Amino acid sequence: MNNSEDYKGYRGRSLEVLQNFNAMVWSEVYLETTDGTFDGIILPRSETADDQHIVLKLPSGYNIGLRADKVQNIKILGRKIAQYKIPEKEFPFNPKLPKVKLFGTGGTIASRLDYRTGAVIPAFSPGELYGSVPELADYCNLETEKLYGVFSENMGPEQWIGTAKAIAREIEKGVHGIVIGHGTDTMHHTAAVLSFMIQNSPVPIVMVGSQRSSDRPSSDAALNLIHSVKTAAESDIAEVMVCMFGPTSDEYGLLHRGTRVRKMHSSYRSTFRTIGDIPIAMVNRQKITPLRNDYKRRRNDKKVDLFPYFDDRVAIVYYYPNMKPDIIDSLIDNGYRGIVIAGTGLGHVNKPLYPALKRAQDNNVAVYMTVQTLWGYVQMYVYDTGRDMMELGVVPTANMLPEVAYVKLGWALGQTDDLNEVRRIMLTPIAGEITEREPSNGYLIFQGGIPEVEEFISKVRK
Repeated sequence: MNNSEDYKGYRGRSLEVLQNFNAMVWSEVYLETTDGTFDGIILPRSETADDQHIVLKLPSGYNIGLRADKVQNIKILGRKIAQYKIPEKEFPFNPKLPKVKLFGTGGTIASRLDYRTGAVIPAFSPGELYGSVPELADYCNLETEKLYGVFSENMGPEQWIGTAKAIAREIEKGVHGIVIGHGTDTMHHTAAVLSFMIQNSPVPIVMVGSQRSSDRPSSDAALNLIHSVKTAAESDIAEVMVCMFGPTSDEYGLLHRGTRVRKMHSSYRSTFRTIGDIPIAMVNRQKITPLRNDYKRRRNDKKVDLFPYFDDRVAIVYYYPNMKPDIIDSLIDNGYRGIVIAGTGLGHVNKPLYPALKRAQDNNVAVYMTVQTLWGYVQMYVYDTGRDMMELGVVPTANMLPEVAYVKLGWALGQTDDLNEVRRIMLTPIAGEITEREPSNGYLIFQGGIPEVEEFISKVRK
């Protein structure tokens, strides 16, 4: 590994090629290869990267890796060493604007990539955020607090409870709105559990993340942050919400109810969708447009109900054909107190699982059924198999999403050992996790390739 600043991260064949043409890191170059010509800036390599590629940042802002053994010539046009320190300016105070508190859990909502290590440098202090997204000062007086520094897959009961307590503390101090920066992968889990732990909030609680880091031209980070801060400062929607891109373009963001939202695409900026219902509102830089009127309104007080409970001995099981009963048996044997099943169709599993379900019932393990279709309701009265499972103690959960049922069951078991009380808690709607019906526009899937859909898309595509 070459640790000199001139060839940071390069070694082996790629280092030989760069040294042969005296092309150093941060050199602006015109690079000829057997595959074509490229112009850009030579970037440092990550310390764990291979030794076969040279990385350029193109004028478009995107990066490209070029095989070193295909390089024929490198013409050097200049050199400018980049500095990747987050710009920092003092966040201005405006007595006419409301106070918003931004909690960080580890998501990189505003960041820059450190090309020397491949790591992301987060922007988090008010000064750093203002330096990165100065528009934030148009909406509020911002305070920040780092609660955690973990990837979203490492968020769990400890972090959920800690975040809920921190939110309640700030509400009792009189903050006007809360924003929570969070990684997108498990943001819908956290949104759901906070909807149960923090009830009757007088202010908006807005979760926000980014699908693409801030160094990319297509990043959604800044606009998501603007939309979420505007919502926390100005909206009258006093619920736990997720604020992310609505369409794939940057026309507007959507505010999704915390118990009805789910990440539905691995990389699209419009990945978050409200399932089985419609979003609460649209938001852009100018205004917030409600899409429904049944949300909880902002109040002018500091009262909030905090329920920071969770029993982590709960599992979620995705049913698949030919599933063996030992999956359920192992959970019982390992002391789990609750199981959520994402069943097929209207809420089914195969008959070989029935003895294990009966054993769960005999061992006072709470078992709840959801549907892996995500849209629609559990309907266990339709077929004999569903009725048989209910006799074995399996409880249908209407149209609760599997992940929402999982966190609600852990939250319920954190409060009581009485399974009848757990059932009452589970089946009593608290934050929109169960709805009486799915609205006619609560399930819209446009399947590409179908003529009438292609005609519609052609009219709205820009």
